[in-house]
Amino acid sequence: MDLYLVKDVMKILGVSKSKAYKVIQDMNEELKEKGYFIIAGKVPKTYFEERFYFQNNRTSDNRKRA
Repeated sequence: MDLYLVKDVMKILGVSKSKAYKVIQDMNEELKEKGYFIIAGKVPKTYFEERFYFQNNRTSDNRKRA
């Protein structure tokens, strides 16, 4: 499983360390409520990208070719 750390979230979103921790904490709380196990200070890349509506490179490449 690939995980984002606080420094990754800071860089991607352009936010402070405390804001990045809050984002991770909120996402982990959502995952916990859905019954998933969480790791404090880390968030699964797939969940983060889904919640912030990032597109997979392969998906965007396929759309360009169509």
